[in-house]
Amino acid sequence: MNDARRGARGDREVVIARVIDAPRELVFEAFTDVRHLSRWWGPEGFTTTTRAFEFRVGGEWSFTMHGPDGVDYPEWIKWTELTRPERIAMLHGEFRGDPNAFESILSFTLDGAATRVEMRTLFPTRAQRDEAIEKYHAVEAGRQTLDGLASYVAGLTRSGGHS
Repeated sequence: MNDARRGARGDREVVIARVIDAPRELVFEAFTDVRHLSRWWGPEGFTTTTRAFEFRVGGEWSFTMHGPDGVDYPEWIKWTELTRPERIAMLHGEFRGDPNAFESILSFTLDGAATRVEMRTLFPTRAQRDEAIEKYHAVEAGRQTLDGLASYVAGLTRSGGHS
């Protein structure tokens, strides 16, 4: 990618990464199965109720995130690319056809016996990225979400409770 394109994307992008002490296949599986995903998705204190889930290219996940303050946040994800166990790309908004939906790409790379998860989120505009960071605390919320994934996967590893 040339520097000009990187710069154009950079002012609309948020990148969050975390190394998770678990095999890549297990970390990837935590994203692919709603029985896992609904148990860890979202920042601290949030819970998730799934309305529909179909994990395939073109499939959708329709859900509500329930905030610790009692506020419900409707959410919608459409899976746009799946390369097991390396990459997931999605469109994420409040509802199907949301004009403010943003793109996210998750990459899962080996880091010794651990897995490095990188979440790259590209917003339609710089203003939307800035609003997500300032109003919705997107960076901290993303870190908390990956922390929740790490904690959940650690529990699976200890209990042997994965498929």
